[in-house]
Amino acid sequence: MTNFIPIFPLGIVVYPGEQLNLHIFEPRYKQLITECHQQGKEFGIPTVIDERLQDMGSLVKIQEISKVYDNGEMDIRTEGGRVFRILEVIKEIPDKLYSGAIVNYPDNREQGNIEQMRKVLASIRELHQALKVSKDFKKEEEELKAYDVAHHVGLSLEEEYELLGLMDERQRQEYLKRHLSKTIPMVAGIEQLKEKIKLNGHFKNLGGKAL
Repeated sequence: MTNFIPIFPLGIVVYPGEQLNLHIFEPRYKQLITECHQQGKEFGIPTVIDERLQDMGSLVKIQEISKVYDNGEMDIRTEGGRVFRILEVIKEIPDKLYSGAIVNYPDNREQGNIEQMRKVLASIRELHQALKVSKDFKKEEEELKAYDVAHHVGLSLEEEYELLGLMDERQRQEYLKRHLSKTIPMVAGIEQLKEKIKLNGHFKNLGGKAL
């Protein structure tokens, strides 16, 4: 299935089911949001990396226009939908300030491995504990998918985009597992380094070593 969608390129990755708040200030995107809201249509947010438009993105549905300012700027609440792949960018649309794209929707296998996801979540808790951060995912643990946690494991933009391109939940789980297996030891090492630096210049309670 292919169709035409208006696009709002941004330097972020939006995942299916993600709640995203946006402040809209450019005239072309004020027009896009106004029209999509009035017509009940979705728009696409393809990812931009290093000022280059990437092929993949997610549809976004406007849940609410929270505020309209005197100058026409808007605060909106949205939710991510299906992942799409751009086939062709349509830069000029008659009577429109914004661009669009012809896209298709790759098959996306959403069934993962429950045991694998438990391991991923255990690693995330370990990471967050090491970083002394707390995160409420607002879902029961057994309902969580890779998309729900991907923004909270320290992925770079490029890595988040790689994850978006994986069309199988098991692959996404494996991707997160591998990332966490590399990241957690690094964080632990940094914490040890911080403790060493704190001790520098202070009296140390060290026991002697028998030689």
